[in-house]
Amino acid sequence: MTARETGPAGILYTNGRVFTGGEAAAFAEAFTIDGETIGWVGPQAEAPAARQTIDLGGRLVLPGFTDSHTHLLMTGASLGQVPLTDARTLDEIQRLLREARTAVPEAKDLRGRGWLFDAIPGGRPTAAMIDAAVADVPVFLDANDYHSCWVNTAALAVLGITRDTPDPLGGEIIRDADGEPTGLLLETAATQYAWAHRDATTTDADRDADVERVLDAYLAAGVTGAVDMAFDEYGLAAFQRAQDRRGGELPLRVAAHWLIENTGDDAANLAQVARAAELADSPSTPWLRVVGIKLILDGVIDACTAAMRHPYADGSNADPIWPPAQLDPVVAAADAAGLQVAMHAIGDHASRIALDAVENAIARNGERPRRHRIEHLEYAAPGTAERMARLGVTASMQPVHSDPAIFANWVAMLGDDRVDRAFAWKEYEDAGALLAFSTDAPTAPYDALANMYVASTRASALDPSVGAVQPQHALPLDRALGHATRDAAASVGDGEWRGRIAPGFAADIVVLDTDPFRAGEGSLLTTRVMETIVAGRPRYSADGSRAGGDG
Repeated sequence: MTARETGPAGILYTNGRVFTGGEAAAFAEAFTIDGETIGWVGPQAEAPAARQTIDLGGRLVLPGFTDSHTHLLMTGASLGQVPLTDARTLDEIQRLLREARTAVPEAKDLRGRGWLFDAIPGGRPTAAMIDAAVADVPVFLDANDYHSCWVNTAALAVLGITRDTPDPLGGEIIRDADGEPTGLLLETAATQYAWAHRDATTTDADRDADVERVLDAYLAAGVTGAVDMAFDEYGLAAFQRAQDRRGGELPLRVAAHWLIENTGDDAANLAQVARAAELADSPSTPWLRVVGIKLILDGVIDACTAAMRHPYADGSNADPIWPPAQLDPVVAAADAAGLQVAMHAIGDHASRIALDAVENAIARNGERPRRHRIEHLEYAAPGTAERMARLGVTASMQPVHSDPAIFANWVAMLGDDRVDRAFAWKEYEDAGALLAFSTDAPTAPYDALANMYVASTRASALDPSVGAVQPQHALPLDRALGHATRDAAASVGDGEWRGRIAPGFAADIVVLDTDPFRAGEGSLLTTRVMETIVAGRPRYSADGSRAGGDG
């Protein structure tokens, strides 16, 4: 039955340019919202009667963005920390740290985020470098990729790290020629020491503030759904409290992957999978649910900790954090439990063993509905995309990680023709694999429109003066938007009911003040989100006129 046959629609939006997000780049002029869903979409001349009409004034309307790989609690926390990504020299970093310490003299520690290896002389940060700026309190600085933590001498003392502290499985405490810790913690050394200390010293009130901060930020960026890729007991409890504060709902849709750490013990690893399965089977809401597990198979190219088939430019290489003998049982168990498996694999060796694990799970568990994922795929060997399409594995990738303002160190670490196939999104399109775009905030800015700028130009959103690098890998804007809306929703199994502006789909919608299809991709850096609607209700308005409605 049509909207006319069922009576007046709820709200009719007219005089817009509506990007519907379908496989073909279709535009409409008007649509209706009936309760929490889209009722009708089409030409303005055919619009049904409605109880209320809103004139869009010619503005562009998009399906709401789904950030299909992010870290919500960490992003909320990062928004209150010292931002270091724009600091391109050690002097600048030290200046920012001094200013932050002076601004809050009563603070018992100092936390920063986003520093880049190529801002540090020789790419080798030391505790002494921070001590020169702030020595009286512990300082913890997460790298831009969040796979390393740089600390000062006071922090080493608080963490109890000495020359006798062993390296954890899958990580390294960097040491000088005499065996003394230098202040750089790589991979699991960062998580098991610096992050564990952070978790132990952060209060529930702190986490509640972090949640509110990230919810507000995402709604203002036009994000209506998020897939958290490192949920743990702290994050789950914090978002449950946020949901309770709103009478059982959140202002955006959160699907979570439970982080599984490689303990080196198969039984302990499988116990973590069992906990994730228990949570996935527990009563949930459309706003907060656990859908799968997350495994970090390797590190990052910038720190030479991603597992590669061939060595880095300096001759080094890295072993996977999850060797196949420990990875395969975990993936098979999660697959058997109906969990979605997401595997961080930046290097081509890591992506190969990830797909081997999926094939092993299929062989053990037989044919069944499944949609596993590989996260990042910054460099993957030829043929990887075709293998993923064949296995039904999603390519989860982050355009902002290819921003040319931070690309030079990545290139230098590989140093050969592998750099020509960096972030090769078209390969996954051509192979027919599902390609979902996201930001991986806080390792990169959460701004959805800036993400689309990098995707459609391969130029820098961090520094607009930096032109495109490898523009042959850029995607047309309509395809980039589809990967960040329709395909991002599909990446967690929601493709049949959200991610498009179509009848029966969730009324998750974003209104922009500029149309980048007409104004050009460069306008994405200045375009503003005017309104964000989730489940048919205004959740953000640039002028505050229709914001609110959290529950």
